[in-house]
Formats: sequence, C-alpha cells, structure tokens
Amino acid sequence: MTATPASPTSTTTPQATAASCSAPTPVTIPARDGLALPSYLTLPPHREPAGLPLVLQVHGGPWHRDSWGFDPTAQLLANRGYAVLQVNYRGSTGYGKSFLKAGIGELSGAMHDDLVDAVGWAVERGYADPARVAVFGGSYGGYAALVGVSFTPGLFAAAVDFCGPSNLVTALRNVPDFAKPYLTNNWHLYAGDPDDPAQEADLWARSPLSRVADIRTPLLVVQGANDARVRRSESDQIVEALRNHGVDVEYLVKDDEGHSFANPENTIDMYHAADRFLARHLRDDEHS
Repeated sequence: MTATPASPTSTTTPQATAASCSAPTPVTIPARDGLALPSYLTLPPHREPAGLPLVLQVHGGPWHRDSWGFDPTAQLLANRGYAVLQVNYRGSTGYGKSFLKAGIGELSGAMHDDLVDAVGWAVERGYADPARVAVFGGSYGGYAALVGVSFTPGLFAAAVDFCGPSNLVTALRNVPDFAKPYLTNNWHLYAGDPDDPAQEADLWARSPLSRVADIRTPLLVVQGANDARVRRSESDQIVEALRNHGVDVEYLVKDDEGHSFANPENTIDMYHAADRFLARHLRDDEHS
C-alpha cells in the first residue's frame, strides 16, 4: 500500500514560477515520547505565516518517506493558501532501523500520535489555525486520514482519503496473490495477521470502520474501481456507514483506475474535487 495521490498535471495547477511556488522548509518535530520526526513545512507565497489553514499531507506506505524537493500536491495546496505539513512519522523509511521498527504495532497508536503531535507543533508556533486543519493522504496516508477523524474526531475540520483501507482485517485478507508472499515481513509484522484470532481482534480495533460512530468530520473519499491493493469495498463500506450516520461525505470513484490514478482527466477531476472540498471546509470569508 505504497501509493500516494496522483500528481496534478500542468493543466491542474498554475504555471510553476518563483511567484507561485514556495520551497519546503525542513523542520524537526518532537514526538511526545521524544522521538525526532523529520518533517517539511511549505507555506503559501505572499501570505503572513501565521494562523493559516493547514493541510497535514500524509505519505503512503507506511514504508515510504517525504523528502525535500518539489512536491506537486504540496505546491498546489500552498498556492491555494494553505500551510502544508509533511511528517515522516515513525515507521517511515530512510532514518535507520530503529526509526523504522518503532512503527511495529503502532498503527493508530504512536504512528498516529506523531501526526497529532505535528499538528500541535504547527498550532503552538502560530503557523496554523487549530479550527482549520485538514488531513490528506493516499493508501496508508488515506488510512491515516480515516484514523484521524475516527480516533481523534475533534482534531480535523476536513479529511481527504485517497484509496485508504477502512478495515484492516478485510484489507489484508483481500491483498492480491502477487503481494501475499511479502506480508509476513511487513503488514503481518507491523500490523497483524487476520488469520490469528487475537491479532484479528486487534486489527479490527485499529480500523477506522470500528469507530465510524465517532466520525463527524466532513470527508472526501476517492477510489479507483480496479484497485487490487486496496479494494473498492474498503471505500464503499466506510462511505455507506458514514452516510447511514448522517456524516457529510463526498465519494469520487473512477472506473478505469487502480491504486494510483494514471489517466490525466481523472487526476484533474480528483484535484479539482479536493480543491473545492478543502476550500469549502477550511477557508473563512476573508480567504475565500
């Protein structure tokens, strides 16, 4: 589950110029247990860096990482007036074995706490308005977005979930055959094996679907109908449950896409939908 949201194409964003782009600033954020979290903060150009609406952009994997450089999604969001925070939470790659293994058993636990602590860091330093914080991610990042609104329901004003698993039990049972040989050293080690009853119960407890009654945050859910890694059923079941609970949820499904969007028209649609969704829920009258 390593996919991240498809990058917007040149038709999605303004022309990239020095006036419309902002360089990401490397920052180190302390987790509540003292672990240093290498992160990147991108601020919108020509805006005072205080009290901004913030988008927490969560990378997929979780065995992946954010790096310094041009990130199309971060630049699109910054261009729209949002501060963008990318956090290499525990379990991310590139920071040594101990940092990687610190994620074992910590899905919806310390891995989520790292993201919560990063939001707190941005608020405490005055970058972010705590009432206007969103979470946006794909694959594991989509799961993290769903965890954010279900395990910490008062933290986020909006969430965008791109092909994220909502039920770890069904997601792992439905992994395609070509990926099953690799589960032992990653998902079974870090999260659990659904064929073990005790681990199945723990996986369910760490699943956003198990706390759907606690979700009150507006969501945009995006899914490829042909996704083999995170089946469409993962998004279908959370959307249905949310609608049954009266939660505001938009659902965008593309019938000709898999785990990452490859069709430029679909990518454009997704980013237009995310742009409108975030503007509706994060931008006050002064910034609309």
